[in-house]
Amino acid sequence: MATALWGCEEVVPDFASSLAGFNEPEVVLEHQPGPPGARPGSCWGKSIRPAVIETVQEQILVQPAELMADGSVLTPAIYRTETQQRIVTPRRETWFETPCPEELTPEFIASVQRALQVRGAYRGPINGQMDARTRAGIRRYQSANGLDSGLLSSETGRQLGLISASRTDQ
Repeated sequence: MATALWGCEEVVPDFASSLAGFNEPEVVLEHQPGPPGARPGSCWGKSIRPAVIETVQEQILVQPAELMADGSVLTPAIYRTETQQRIVTPRRETWFETPCPEELTPEFIASVQRALQVRGAYRGPINGQMDARTRAGIRRYQSANGLDSGLLSSETGRQLGLISASRTDQ
């Protein structure tokens, strides 16, 4: 799974080194416009869930066994293996609005950590750093609400009481 942050002008540090050991995928940050119709100056994340493909092997009888009158095998059956793949779950891209990098201050991140900790989704120190534990906590909380991403969505920020809802959001 990859997550991208779109439409922001500020460069965010590479978090890849802090993600080791937490099974948290690297966050890919790119500077491109958000989805069609996105407000100018808004920041967006894109969660990409890859397709799940199942590979099934099946033995197909090519020639049946030849049996003698007493039931003993004269020549064994011949089989060939066929491999087929099918898509179990299709690839899915989900756009979601996020706080822009300039809003992700250490104080804000510490508030996110406290809010997630109270809800049982964060198990690390309150350090104001967007580290792998924080991203894993965000992912845990958001996954329960249908968004499998370690990038904080604005909707999650509103649910946690950390981002106010604008009049256009109501």
